[in-house]
Amino acid sequence: MLDLSYIRNIGLAAHIDAGKTTTTERILFYTGKIRRMGEVDDGSATMDWMQQERERGITITSAATTSYWKKYRINIIDTPGHVDFTVEVERSMKVLDGLIAIFCAVGGVQPQTETIWHQADKYHVPRLGFINKMDRVGADYYRVLKQMQEKLSLSPLVLQIPIVSHDGFDGLIDLIEQKAIYWEAETQGKTFHIEEIPEDYQTLADEYRTKLIETIAEHDEHLFDCYVGKKEIPVAILKSIIRRETIALRLYPVFCGSALKYKGVQKLMDAVVDYLPSPIDLPPVRAFNPKTNKEEKREPSTKEPLSAFLFKAQTDPHLGLIYYVRVYSGEVRPKDKVLVYPPHRIDRVGRLLLMHANKREETSVLTAGEIGVITGLRECKTGYTICSAKHPISFEPMKFPEPVIFVSLEPKTKMDDAKLDTTLQQLQIEDPTFKVRTDEETSQRIVSGMGELHLEIIVDRLKREFGVDCHVSRPQVSYRETIVEPAKAEARFIRQTGGKGQYGIVTLKVLPGKRETGIVIHNKIKEGVIPREFIPAIEKGVREQCDVGIHFGYPVIDTIVEILDGAYHPIDSSELSFKIAAQMALRDAFVKGQPVLLEPIMALEIIVPEEYLGEVLNDLNARKGRIVNIEANKKEKIITASLALAKSFGYATDLRSVTQGHGIHTMQFSHYAPKEDQPDTNN
Repeated sequence: MLDLSYIRNIGLAAHIDAGKTTTTERILFYTGKIRRMGEVDDGSATMDWMQQERERGITITSAATTSYWKKYRINIIDTPGHVDFTVEVERSMKVLDGLIAIFCAVGGVQPQTETIWHQADKYHVPRLGFINKMDRVGADYYRVLKQMQEKLSLSPLVLQIPIVSHDGFDGLIDLIEQKAIYWEAETQGKTFHIEEIPEDYQTLADEYRTKLIETIAEHDEHLFDCYVGKKEIPVAILKSIIRRETIALRLYPVFCGSALKYKGVQKLMDAVVDYLPSPIDLPPVRAFNPKTNKEEKREPSTKEPLSAFLFKAQTDPHLGLIYYVRVYSGEVRPKDKVLVYPPHRIDRVGRLLLMHANKREETSVLTAGEIGVITGLRECKTGYTICSAKHPISFEPMKFPEPVIFVSLEPKTKMDDAKLDTTLQQLQIEDPTFKVRTDEETSQRIVSGMGELHLEIIVDRLKREFGVDCHVSRPQVSYRETIVEPAKAEARFIRQTGGKGQYGIVTLKVLPGKRETGIVIHNKIKEGVIPREFIPAIEKGVREQCDVGIHFGYPVIDTIVEILDGAYHPIDSSELSFKIAAQMALRDAFVKGQPVLLEPIMALEIIVPEEYLGEVLNDLNARKGRIVNIEANKKEKIITASLALAKSFGYATDLRSVTQGHGIHTMQFSHYAPKEDQPDTNN
């Protein structure tokens, strides 16, 4: 039986190209999980197992593995950094106990870094910061620390400072142990030696050591007394306080290194053990009993009833759909009968697996605190709960962002057509941000995703993994519509056909809502005007109409609908009559409210050498982009801008062209805003 205090469930997350997968590769090597380190650039990294990942040199799907450091079992999830695959980070964050947030020493706190930091805040995940790529030209450790303060609104707890020279990054100073550490490149960093702090770094080390003690002393009265009394503070005491405050989300220890050059990774693993929580260090998980609808809690113990959260579904070529789960309490074994919620059905567990990227190892039991894979369940989705039938419980489901871009698919052959729908259904189960619908007029399959790369990967997987070849249209923008003025309308749906007829009269008012509020419905009908049982039908009619669009044919968002008045007939009124009347009234009121078309606006960050700044700005102006800020970083310029999604297609190619391959950029959805060139509302 595992001692839960020796388990760490951690993830690695960061902006794209900050070095997550390389760091994971080094961790696996130093923990003995792999004998030879792979590299991202040559497509040999262990955790980037998908063919598409190896070709592009980026992580697309989160990959799990287990390794051992000293006497501790470390369950690791390596997550993608590209914004199109942020769902992988979101659902991993839900089940992690701790996080290593990796920062690029050159790029600093980049847009996706901010996103993952806020995701970690949302799920209350304790975390460490690792400033990577200290070997690169332009690396600036102290600039990144300052950015963490400004952009993430926190005071980083600096536990290491780098030792640099004209040759680059030599080693680091451990401020807790007050020693200098140097790694030997010829042993691929396996061997390192500890020395006294160099004389020319002693003053700086003393300064940061003092800041460290002062910061910790603010959180511990006994340590404060020792500090004021100038008493020697034992290392074990320092570490225990840092651990306690890190788990409580009050301190964020920061480390440095270069994973590519084999420096700093072992000390980072020591920090995982020393400062990040085990399952028993965290509060019991809370969920709802679906029978009583009352909150319950589960302690991380095998003596408690089974509760597990299904955080990822994946298609395996041999096993079909397999499900990644985090077990919070109890234990599960092969052939156990479990309750799956929300479908509220009993399923029988097949095999239990521990994953190492795409390789699997069979196990006889998954217990509280573990992350593993279950097979044999009927179709499940991300966010489902697996629990004991005698003690039902349901974890809060997850919410995912809506897609902003779509393409149409046309199968090339009848054989492709026969397989396409089944395959798309499987991919939808895997990826909650991937949506599929069929156009009623053309019968084309319309697939939506988070960006061009997201859909490109989907289409590539259709062909390679599932053998389905399709013609793909050019990417299209998922527009939305709303109104800018309040308006009111009444609609009557009255039909008499000889027998029981239809009778429903509804008066609605529509008002502009705040950004990102969706559709808000307020019932303001006086008691007795319309029977209470017909109100849900009115609301259903409103929501269904908003989903399919009203004036431009796109979903309606950010609109308030008030149900004001109506009338009914004691015999002829029905749910259908009020649903249709509500839709008629909504359409009339919406048109009177001056409808506008909304388009997705993307937040853009571009890093370019200074000599190409003019060409990049000219290109942005031609695309009607809005420059938000230009920041200098040594010989590079960091441009922050916003750009309509419709104007962003092909931007990666154009940026490479105008910067001769030296420019890099990231783009993520920001918000919806009125389209500059509105369609003619009279048509």
